[in-house]
Amino acid sequence: MKSFAFVNAAAERAFRDLPIEIQKQFLFDLSLVQSGMAPASEFKVLKGNWSGVIELIENGSPAYRAVYCAKYRETVYVLHAFTKTTNAVDRKAMQTLESRYKAMMEIVRKA
Repeated sequence: MKSFAFVNAAAERAFRDLPIEIQKQFLFDLSLVQSGMAPASEFKVLKGNWSGVIELIENGSPAYRAVYCAKYRETVYVLHAFTKTTNAVDRKAMQTLESRYKAMMEIVRKA
């Protein structure tokens, strides 16, 4: 079974800022991933320079997202979580995700 980690304290705070029911759903999804299964929630694989990064999707008004990577070091790294209020790409969330992905890669390289 894979271990579980937030890439940094800010990622954990962002996750904890989600409504409790959404946190529970995403934690269930992440526990499935830790066991080698697919998440129960809708998800998508991010394209581009995001090797192994998956976005969990909980649609609604507002919608919620949690982004993780389970490709490295037998660990499920939670990179970001956020509330989505429009259908457009959230540029700020993507910038945050990019910096946290780089931080995760530093952790992976140093280990």
